[in-house]
Amino acid sequence: MLKKTVRFYNGNPIPVLGLGTWQLPDEEASRVVKEAIEVGYVHIDTASAYRNERGVGEGVRESGIPRDKIFITSKVPADIKDYEGAKKVIRQSLDLLGVDYIDLLIIHCPAPWPIYHQEGRPNFFKENVEVYKAMEEAYERGELKAIGVSNFSIEDIQNIMDHCKIKPMINQIPWYIGKRNEPLKEFCQKNQILVESYSPLGTGRLLDNPTIVEMAKKYQVSPAQLCIKFALQDVDITLPKTTHKERMIENAKMDFDIAKEDFKILKRI
Repeated sequence: MLKKTVRFYNGNPIPVLGLGTWQLPDEEASRVVKEAIEVGYVHIDTASAYRNERGVGEGVRESGIPRDKIFITSKVPADIKDYEGAKKVIRQSLDLLGVDYIDLLIIHCPAPWPIYHQEGRPNFFKENVEVYKAMEEAYERGELKAIGVSNFSIEDIQNIMDHCKIKPMINQIPWYIGKRNEPLKEFCQKNQILVESYSPLGTGRLLDNPTIVEMAKKYQVSPAQLCIKFALQDVDITLPKTTHKERMIENAKMDFDIAKEDFKILKRI
């Protein structure tokens, strides 16, 4: 599973299972990333806003695995909404990671986080186009191998498609049992945009759900494994996060399929 890939429409592969590093302190990132690579992970997801890019890059180098065998994702912070700011942060991410290129760079959010969920907030269409154009230039220079977005709605993506040269290659969104967005998924699929699930465990809230716990017993897997498999059967890619080596190993054991009837039950939660 850790080596299985899907492809962006530009032909580049992305591993379907990655390691999320949200809330992972920079000083711990090197150890966690190195351990993840040791057990087989080749897809590491970070972000400028996580403030751990330096540690992630260090962990990749210390693993001893060639750079071209590891897939690194990073993100332009949600509060950077101008062309010059985006150019600067792209350069900063490359420097902190200590790499010549980033495999995937995405806009972290269509609006700054403090107002993202506010009703009637500005749409930031013009500003997101500015940021994306800076990303397009870095892509054309070879500093980014793929570009995309995160937490973007259909309207946010359409705005980028209408005003930029390169269509987003991916939309990274919260997607887990109890939180799905079928119209957004269908829109992305129709436009060859991969859908990547973050927080497949519902930030841990799903692990005590009685239905999930009972169904996991049926498949002789952990509730976490069931949740991760659900995401992988529903969308293209998912990013479970853990700092524990034994859980990294467990999370990658996906040699089972959720039956159609059970999948329908999980979709109703």
